[in-house]
Amino acid sequence: MSTQARSLHSPRLASLSARAQAPPPAALEQCELCGAPVAADHRHLIDLRNRELLCACRACALLFDRTAAGGEHFRLIGDRRLALRGLVLDDVMWDQLRIPVDMAFFFESSADGAVRAFYPSPMGPTESELELGSWVQVRAANPVLDTMEPDTEALLVNRSRGARDHWLVPLDDCYRLVALIRTRWRGFTGGREVWEEIARFYEELARRARPAPAVDPISSASERS
Repeated sequence: MSTQARSLHSPRLASLSARAQAPPPAALEQCELCGAPVAADHRHLIDLRNRELLCACRACALLFDRTAAGGEHFRLIGDRRLALRGLVLDDVMWDQLRIPVDMAFFFESSADGAVRAFYPSPMGPTESELELGSWVQVRAANPVLDTMEPDTEALLVNRSRGARDHWLVPLDDCYRLVALIRTRWRGFTGGREVWEEIARFYEELARRARPAPAVDPISSASERS
């Protein structure tokens, strides 16, 4: 049902994980467009050809802060984080999506013209075959998902250990979660350390996210037609 995802790639998974937990005081990386040093907390571009993350300095981030600036090659990943507390996604709907674990993220790929589903695993980002009809049902029940930016934003779902949390996040947040699990998972169940780090990841996300605004389903449906 699932295969190792080759289209979600970043050679910086370990550094993303480290930065998410304890940012160093000095810049350790460079902008991958102009070579300028970048701070620990910097923006990313995504290469649409191979879905690789690229570090961007402030000047380059400003340059690409328009959809047309990167053409069909690059997109600047934004910084919008929404807590989707009223998202309609019950256990039945979740089972119909055929996600084999309790954490996953969904994003619209402009290259494929479809929504893709991935989940973090000790082996890295793994793709799950998404049941399209079930996704259409979830999206119809939640007009806020129509505001999700293609390629750069994702619906992140956390149902682990009894949680029922849903977020609209920048795609690099999902990479950080993948990096955290990939680099810290131990044994069959992961170990205490990784679950403590996962808890801190979601606590930090909760601090940074704002409540999702109400979306008028009639207006949303009109925009789609």
